[in-house]
Amino acid sequence: MKLTARALPGLLAKPDASVPAFLLFGADQIRVDAARADLAKAIAGPQGDDEMRITRISAAELRRDVALLLDAMKAVSFFPGPRVAVVEGATDAQAATIVPALDDWAPGDAQVIVTAGSLTAKSALRKAFEGHKSAAAVAFYDDPLSPAEVEEALRLAGAPVLPQATMAALNDLASGMDLTSFRGLAEKIALYAMGDSAPMTPAELALIAVPTEAEVDETIAVVAEGNLGRAAEALRKLTVQGIGPVTLVLAATRHFRGLHRAKSDPAGLGALRPPVFGPLRDQMTRQVRAWTVPALEQALEILTETDLRLRSSSKAPDGALVERA
Repeated sequence: MKLTARALPGLLAKPDASVPAFLLFGADQIRVDAARADLAKAIAGPQGDDEMRITRISAAELRRDVALLLDAMKAVSFFPGPRVAVVEGATDAQAATIVPALDDWAPGDAQVIVTAGSLTAKSALRKAFEGHKSAAAVAFYDDPLSPAEVEEALRLAGAPVLPQATMAALNDLASGMDLTSFRGLAEKIALYAMGDSAPMTPAELALIAVPTEAEVDETIAVVAEGNLGRAAEALRKLTVQGIGPVTLVLAATRHFRGLHRAKSDPAGLGALRPPVFGPLRDQMTRQVRAWTVPALEQALEILTETDLRLRSSSKAPDGALVERA
């Protein structure tokens, strides 16, 4: 049967033990992954992982051993309780293995969750699930978060009910965020409201929603690694959350100056002050290798010109200027 993503909160609130398998697919991989984790937890319970009642199988593993899924479905756990078998990253190449397993499913077997990327209407995997009498296919599209998804994220985080004006502002914020980022914001809201019975105001929400310096730096790192799709999305998210275009350009300029210094100096990243450590050092090492000195100088020229235009009387939209740069 074919379901929409709007049906997911109902599935999570009361999982149907008679459904043998769920296919979660779509272009929005963040939503697919989040739905897979939430659904597995809803079926197996909060102790499912600790009690080893959730079995994970990659598409590559299933390709090498076609019996893995059937074995996971029929296996008897040492711990009592519902079991889940998860097949991650499936494609039509695994349809010939997954579909027969569904026909062998019986009450008491592990329920199956299959995740996939974009599948066309002619996809063998998609057609098998949508046409099945009991299995369910749920598509996730790269759309703004819906009010239902916003409310569900707040519920999962344990946040209180928000006043209408605050919820309206929150839905506006959510329209520029992905699900993972928004769930982080929902947790911040829950922490802020803990022990406070007063309703949260839109002004308080605005303070909570301001991105951290680390989030800005992470976005600039995505830019420096040349991931255009993620960069555009991350820039829009920061803009919606209130980070000014000039702040973004200054942060990018600071980062690219560091790359230029490291590329030009024999000491490399050791020449930077303050010193760079941990994951950021690994990131910058990759970026220094990927960029040439002329390319870094051109990047700095573009950023400088953009900064001047932002501070001028230009009528061009600031956000578009920054994204184009």
